[in-house]
Amino acid sequence: MQKSTKALFSATVLAAAVSFGPVMAQNAPAAQAPTQSQMQPAVATPSDAQLQKFTGAAQKVSGLAETYRPRIESAKDDAAREKIFKEADEKMVKVVNADGLTVDEFNGIGQAVEQNPQLQQRVREIAQSKTPAKAKSGG
Repeated sequence: MQKSTKALFSATVLAAAVSFGPVMAQNAPAAQAPTQSQMQPAVATPSDAQLQKFTGAAQKVSGLAETYRPRIESAKDDAAREKIFKEADEKMVKVVNADGLTVDEFNGIGQAVEQNPQLQQRVREIAQSKTPAKAKSGG
């Protein structure tokens, strides 16, 4: 089960990089990225409804990842880092499930989006329509 959530976190980093900019890709913890053979096969062509669910979940998961990233990076040791990572993973899984997807579906759609520039563009469009004026954030 831990492989599944680590795959989710890796897919989240990927989804954030593909969908919402390179923020997570540059600063992600050095998680062991699963190989193609370890992950579920990509959804060949996700439906628009699947892309809507994926985009909503990816936005929420990306927000969680951004929240947890500084905590993971500043952890004192591997044990502390793993504990924080596990907590973040559990929350991410709940968010994905709450949006009507399994971790495998989320990862599969993420792979499909990664491999298809048209799907990447569609995800960006969905993301922009979901957050019209949220680009500004005070610090």
